[in-house]
Amino acid sequence: MSESLPTLNRRSATLTQVAARASARAMLHGAGLTPEDLNKPQVGIASMWWERNPCNMHLLDLSGAVRDGVESEGLVPMRFNTIGVSDGISMGTPGMSYSLPSRDLIADSIETVVGAHFYDGLVCIPGCDKNMPGSLMAMGRLDRPALMVYGGTIRPGQVGDERIDLVSTLEAYGSLVAGRLEEGDFHRIVRSACPGPGACGGMYTANTMASAAEALGMTLPYSSSTPATDPAKEEECRRAGAALRRLLEDDVTPKDIMTPAAFRNAMTLVTVLGGSTNAVIHLLAVAHSVGVELALADFQAVSDRVPYLADLKPSGRYLMEDLHRVGGTPAVLKLLLDAGLLEGDCLTVTGDTLAENLDGVPPLAEGQDLIRPLDRPLKPTGHLEILTGSLAPDGSVAKITGKEGNRFQGPARVFESEEDALRALEEGGIRAGDVVVIRYEGPRGGPGMPEMLSITAGIVGAGLGPSVALVTDGRFSGGTHGFVVGHVAPEAQNGGPIALVRDGDSVLIDTEANRIEWEVEPEEVERRRARWSEPPLKVERGALRRYVRTVSSASRGCVTDG
Repeated sequence: MSESLPTLNRRSATLTQVAARASARAMLHGAGLTPEDLNKPQVGIASMWWERNPCNMHLLDLSGAVRDGVESEGLVPMRFNTIGVSDGISMGTPGMSYSLPSRDLIADSIETVVGAHFYDGLVCIPGCDKNMPGSLMAMGRLDRPALMVYGGTIRPGQVGDERIDLVSTLEAYGSLVAGRLEEGDFHRIVRSACPGPGACGGMYTANTMASAAEALGMTLPYSSSTPATDPAKEEECRRAGAALRRLLEDDVTPKDIMTPAAFRNAMTLVTVLGGSTNAVIHLLAVAHSVGVELALADFQAVSDRVPYLADLKPSGRYLMEDLHRVGGTPAVLKLLLDAGLLEGDCLTVTGDTLAENLDGVPPLAEGQDLIRPLDRPLKPTGHLEILTGSLAPDGSVAKITGKEGNRFQGPARVFESEEDALRALEEGGIRAGDVVVIRYEGPRGGPGMPEMLSITAGIVGAGLGPSVALVTDGRFSGGTHGFVVGHVAPEAQNGGPIALVRDGDSVLIDTEANRIEWEVEPEEVERRRARWSEPPLKVERGALRRYVRTVSSASRGCVTDG
């Protein structure tokens, strides 16, 4: 049977409008669809809900609001769920090895469900930080009308007069270990840090990637800054249906939106807000999904021309809900557009351009001090610095906000894992002036390139933040601050120079020259290399073994699909 496919359900019609697909129609009738429904476009609604994680525990409810909005537009909602990993729960444990791989598993699972069932469009509702890039990667691969609704940021916790968040608990642990905090106060902080639903409250990875997605044009305005419990978040979910219908009518797909210019806008906003180093590997991977060439050098080019303006945690004072209160992400984007730092002709999921979305947006609140004026930035250039040199020939990523200084030189204190470094901190084995080197924590060696928030927060809490540098082939949480360099490539497992460093070797980090140097004579390097052999991988089977067989270098975004 040959039929012309209707405009809006051109993909689902493969199943619903062809006689030979009788079994598909029977299954859909069995799931509650009427004969009339089979003539309508079908929209996949993917939430990363699970019950016992603040970042994600409310997403099922939000997906219900998206379902209602989709249905009100004459579209058929097809809700489904996928997995997530809570970095906050797994931090500092072997469970962190699953965190970055979960990004690709999320992308794979969304691609699989939508691709297998020929949904015409897609709405993703992510919460915790790997959820956002995983959603965007799936949208890019599928390349059909799609948008993202961010689950929103958490409200702050409170201890006395102090507002706290998740990172406060890890820094409190460091203070406890150093004898600077009483045990009762420590437990009060732990009990109070996460008062309800929403992703970690500072400019950590979740809020960073939500902001990047909004600048990319893949969310409705205000999505990234609206708190999880704000009534406007549920209203945004309902409005997603109308936005998606317009995307279907105009056949606007993610490749139309996530262009090279849109990625420049995303990198610019991440820089202005002081976003997580994880934005580097995630934006590289999202760009890969839509065939956009993006490299580490592009991040440095943005950092060289764009100032750091936002006084947001972890380096600053404020939380994401504070940004929403003084105008939200659109007010920041409008400031940057008016200053000529953004490309306003980029298309967005509203069907309008970024400039059209921002026309009429109120400016930042008068008297606010969260976003500094362009002529009085926190730092005249960006905080993300791409460092290369003898320790990282393929590159590394530093997060330098201006408080840490621009140069650090000291003797290496080498650890084979984060756990070993934590033990040394507890025993007083990390001292002022050290360059802590944690290796075999890369994409293959970790496995999964775990985050080093437990050790970095512990160092800060112990009062060593200003006097210790940390270098790793692993990653850092968006909650990390201090003189830290991650994503060192090649990683130790692949025989990168970081595998050959020994205690006492001099390491020089110069962020003004964008260099990270391992100051050892070439002859000694060759002697050590001749004696080095790759250690056995830490996993023999399962999801992590598959991951280490396919993952690329951090310098390429840790992609697993080529």
